[in-house]
Amino acid sequence: MAIVTPATPRTPAPIERDDLDRIRAPFRQATLLPGKAYHDESVYAWEREEIFFRDWIAVGRAEEVAEPGSFVLRDILGENVILVRGRDDVIRAFYNVCRHRGTAVEERECGKAVRFQCPYHAWIYDLDGRLIRAKHTEDLEDFSFDTFGLTTIRCETWGGFVFLCFSDDETLTPPLRGYLGDWFEHHEGFGRDLSTLRRAARLTYDVGANWKIVAENYSECYHCPGVHPLLNKLTPYDLGEDFLAQGPWKGGWMVFADGCETMSVNGQRDGRPLLYARDDAEARRIFYYILWPTVRCDLYVEADKVDTLDVSGAVEFWDITNREDYHVVELQQQGTRSRSWIAGRYSNQEASVHAFDIMVADRYANDGSHTVRGWRTETAAERRLVTRRLGPAQQAEQAEAAATHANVANRSS
Repeated sequence: MAIVTPATPRTPAPIERDDLDRIRAPFRQATLLPGKAYHDESVYAWEREEIFFRDWIAVGRAEEVAEPGSFVLRDILGENVILVRGRDDVIRAFYNVCRHRGTAVEERECGKAVRFQCPYHAWIYDLDGRLIRAKHTEDLEDFSFDTFGLTTIRCETWGGFVFLCFSDDETLTPPLRGYLGDWFEHHEGFGRDLSTLRRAARLTYDVGANWKIVAENYSECYHCPGVHPLLNKLTPYDLGEDFLAQGPWKGGWMVFADGCETMSVNGQRDGRPLLYARDDAEARRIFYYILWPTVRCDLYVEADKVDTLDVSGAVEFWDITNREDYHVVELQQQGTRSRSWIAGRYSNQEASVHAFDIMVADRYANDGSHTVRGWRTETAAERRLVTRRLGPAQQAEQAEAAATHANVANRSS
């Protein structure tokens, strides 16, 4: 069922309405995205403008511009952007474009600056983007230093991550906290403060597949027994739950197999501390998230341990896993190009993929609707696992809770 909320109508994507209706149908009736969503250039052009240049996207970490005057450049779908920390300790973002003749005002990939000076005609901009020098403009009509600063891009931070929004219209894209829905509250409920983390490793790949195929792959473990033997040994593919997200994100957790502690080659933390586990149950889980529409692969640890913890086992594990994934997603990219392929159906292990595809379909429709997403309910295997550990009274409580859960689901759909 689609819940319509007030929103300014926007141009829909060049996808047939019938295809969108089939995606947004209830989980066990729905079909996957059509091949056009992965291959059509007009769809990608629409996504650039209506998703990537309209929504909030994560582009870096606050510690990359740790001190006033420090900056980094980012290429975001062809737009050259400067992230800089001002003298007032505020991180700002600007198009790296001089307002005079369009020259890039900064060529270094990162560094420190007192101000930005265009290398062409020496127009000078302060760290807050203000134009402070432009020789031979004093007699121009309708020209003001106050209105010819660097063009700003909306910039906010959460958990140490820097987010940008290229849209200036807050009626279409509200400030970050409003835009992300219950994302803030979800993580606060776990007591997580991701701003205390620092990147310990980065893995970079050139994947020959559409970004949505990569995200769909990340959203399920139906493929894990055959594609990821090591991963499936650590976290059995059919154990876990999804969160009922109310914002442009999705996530859930999986259960570690007996004797396993973390996602690494040997499955052991080897002395590395746990992050944010509130109890034994959470210590036995790994959590997965996709924050729409970003797809990234970095490894983080607490800042005070970034130089002392050995994360090589985790890096090796994720490199193996990523390469296994990217092999099959490239095969999917090839196959969905065939004129013979018609959008498939979801298995009962792929409710999380459906949740992601619903986000895509809602944005493609661009009609202000937000389809209620289903979630991956606990599997029979997990029920057996839990039941073995519960006494009769606790089993009865669990059955009552499951019935209530099902009633809520029925009311929502």
